[in-house]
Amino acid sequence: MTKNIFVVGLNELNAERLKRLRGVEDVTFHPLLTPAQVSDTQDFDIPAMLEEAEARLDAFDGSIDAIVGYIDFPVSTMLPILCKKYGTPQASLESLLKCEHKYWSRKVMAEVIPDHIPKFTAFDPFDDDALSKIGEADLRFPFFVKPIKSSGSRLGFRIDSPEDFDYAIEKLRAEIRSIGEPFDHVLSQADIPDDIKAVEGHYCMAEQVIGGRQCTVEGYVHNGEVFPYGTVDSIRYPQVLSFFYYLYPSTLPKRVQDTMNEITRTIMAHIGYDNAGFNIEYYWDEVSNKIWLLEINTRIAQSHCDLFEMVDGVSHQQVTVDLGLGRKPDMPSGEGPENVAAEFFYRVFFNDATVARAPSRAEVEVAAEQVEGTRISSYVTRGSKLSDLPEQDAYSFAVASIWMGASKQSKLLWNYEQVMKKLNYEFTDIVE
Repeated sequence: MTKNIFVVGLNELNAERLKRLRGVEDVTFHPLLTPAQVSDTQDFDIPAMLEEAEARLDAFDGSIDAIVGYIDFPVSTMLPILCKKYGTPQASLESLLKCEHKYWSRKVMAEVIPDHIPKFTAFDPFDDDALSKIGEADLRFPFFVKPIKSSGSRLGFRIDSPEDFDYAIEKLRAEIRSIGEPFDHVLSQADIPDDIKAVEGHYCMAEQVIGGRQCTVEGYVHNGEVFPYGTVDSIRYPQVLSFFYYLYPSTLPKRVQDTMNEITRTIMAHIGYDNAGFNIEYYWDEVSNKIWLLEINTRIAQSHCDLFEMVDGVSHQQVTVDLGLGRKPDMPSGEGPENVAAEFFYRVFFNDATVARAPSRAEVEVAAEQVEGTRISSYVTRGSKLSDLPEQDAYSFAVASIWMGASKQSKLLWNYEQVMKKLNYEFTDIVE
């Protein structure tokens, strides 16, 4: 009997990935809301999106067997609401918010893994005394600030001086309500403690600077049991905060990965998160042998899908689909054609610019042909402004992503250089 799975924000690329999963011969995937509505925008009208999604589901003449997604806000926060209404498996809204509301998340972490989190406090960016209140919370320069709810690295800043803080506050005040207000709507649907209610959607976090070798542990919870299944290294450009590439499998020592997996099991079980995928970002400070938990994301990392397919034989969307259907994920290990795989980010470090030239579709295809199995996504077109790109960090713009595999890491880096020689981007109206 055919099973019907609705995928929020389904695009062409992921529709193809889903067809290659295990055990989907009897599954039909249906799009629910468009990528333009949920990811290619910074305007999130969650009540309207929920209303449209529910109308589509109500009108469907057939069984609704699963409702899934692989995108951060707003999709991740809408899924528990939709799944609860239509009776399909998913983590509860409250357990999800204990991960996604960064202040609530840190409070919960402090209960069971206090040695693995930095000093932190919440603050209102519209409070003119915010900096002094951060100081009263025993946070000194340098520290990081970020929204209590964001996606990617958007609106995250390292603060080394009062001038840095003023710059960050200007940016935060201008842009934070675009996520803060829709996040408030989600918070209003949940049963939240009073001290957390006081930290509204437009609030921010200040946190002690932590660092080291960064990675992401991908995992899921099935019927209360936590399963970490893969660790991906996050490697930055030299001297900056922007990511250069994600590498799978991780090169961290096994003992470090084992400890991270144990921390992962402890915190996810304590939160009560269940029947859904997640990933947790960590740092390992090699000098002090200290493991820091950076944040929890309530979804698989879409950027890692091709990496798992190249190395393990199937995209880890397998986890999302199997859990959505209420079954334990059939996620293989080491069955892919490559030993290592990466997603590289080609970035430019401008405040803004206009794209004077971008590679044509034919040029992108020629570049991809340099190394078998390579996939390239170019995010800009001639005449577009970099500041219009969604989901960017505070220091650079990713204009293309390149996914590729190889027999070893050094070969992977050499292959990337060969591909990039065929991609030509030019910019004008550059704001340094």
